[in-house]
Amino acid sequence: MSERLKDLLEERAAEDLGDGPARDIIEAVEEMVVHPEYPCLGARSVFRRDAATLVVLDDLSDTSGGGSLDLLAAALARYVDEVDVEGDLVSFVACFREPVPNDEREFEDLLWGALQHLHDQDDEPWADGIAADPDSPHFAFSLSGTAFFVVGLHPNSSRVARRTPLPTLVFNLHEQFERLRADGRFDRMRDTIRRRDTNLQGSLNPMVRDHGEESEARQYAGRAVPDRWSAPFSATDAAKAIDTLDATGPTDAADALETPDATGTTDAVEEQL
Repeated sequence: MSERLKDLLEERAAEDLGDGPARDIIEAVEEMVVHPEYPCLGARSVFRRDAATLVVLDDLSDTSGGGSLDLLAAALARYVDEVDVEGDLVSFVACFREPVPNDEREFEDLLWGALQHLHDQDDEPWADGIAADPDSPHFAFSLSGTAFFVVGLHPNSSRVARRTPLPTLVFNLHEQFERLRADGRFDRMRDTIRRRDTNLQGSLNPMVRDHGEESEARQYAGRAVPDRWSAPFSATDAAKAIDTLDATGPTDAADALETPDATGTTDAVEEQL
């Protein structure tokens, strides 16, 4: 019988993977997702098919020119250019060596600070069919003209399914969820994931909603936020001006290796698992 997922994640969090090889970090994430108890069937499918693109970067708070978040932006831009949006489910996963947040609120600030920086550096128009206002029930994050549902994970999350050993951002294409709905597979997958997550956690995630009920921004960081919470994110005036959201909005969203050089700087490179 395999080790319980909760126990496995506690062990990995205690290993101080942030100082180790990037391969160890990637293997720890893979071990978590393919575990029999992991609730997200979509993520399990992606990893089992070697369809996850992973990068390991230094610092989730690094907004300096050419720093970790700029490297992330470049990697995501390449991903958007190369990914087959008509194919099976895929994910882009970015793991960061530091800072490891002490609690969910600290991680929430890190996540939204990173998304704000990515947006501020983005020269592409806001993606069609989604709102740029994070309070809108039809909001989705846009980068390189592409809509993403972002999932934040970290070792101090209150939800077991979000306890990666290091802070991690997952970028899932909105378009692939629309295809699942068109194929008639979305509702069944969503319901199964929610049931499995409840079995793992002992309770249903209070932040889970179907797209269109409230802003998906409330789900990104994983913290149970109050009703009047608003994401600390502001789209540029240009993005707001070209917001082309129609009346119906998009459909529901489902719940790099690095090689330091001689000077200690980090080059991010992609690896398909």
